Amino acid sequence: MTKDQKVVAIQEIKDLLQDAKVVYVADLEGLNAAKSSDFRRQAFKQNIQVKVVKNTLLQKAMEQMEGVDYSEMFQSFKGNSALMIAETANAPAKLIQGFRKKEEKPALKSAFVQETFYVGDNNLDMLANIKSREEMIGEIIGLLQSPIQRVVSALQNKPETVEAKAEEAAPAAAEAPAAETPETPAAEGEAPAAE
Repeated sequence: MTKDQKVVAIQEIKDLLQDAKVVYVADLEGLNAAKSSDFRRQAFKQNIQVKVVKNTLLQKAMEQMEGVDYSEMFQSFKGNSALMIAETANAPAKLIQGFRKKEEKPALKSAFVQETFYVGDNNLDMLANIKSREEMIGEIIGLLQSPIQRVVSALQNKPETVEAKAEEAAPAAAEAPAAETPETPAAEGEAPAAE
């Protein structure tokens, strides 16, 4: 690779990292061409960019980035590396987990997610369980709506309950005078019984 090609490759990596909030570095070594293509296809469907990179070029690109110090990840840059960029925090981890149900690879080398660094494949389960921004917003909205929905439901059921109680009370009131009616005429129309 010529010096100019290296400069171009570093710039491509920097362009990928520019506004990235979710950065994973994975080891795809050992996947044959068909499996590697399948992995890339699944990543594309989930809106994850995958780029196989040279470790030295990736490190140089990360060193040149402003705003984030990626140096914690550098120790994991050995062997074959694939850079994964996503919008959703747990999407690459879930993709790797799903693929590993059938294969030994890919393995997680390191990740930068929600301003935190994760180094090592042992962090994969934790990363897969991270809530995405959309999931967290959905849960918050659900929690906020729950008490409101109970109040609205109670208010909607309240008139029915009042009407039902009124209907229950009305037959009871109608039955009570009917039961007293036979006693009343008998007491008024007949003479008192002799003792």
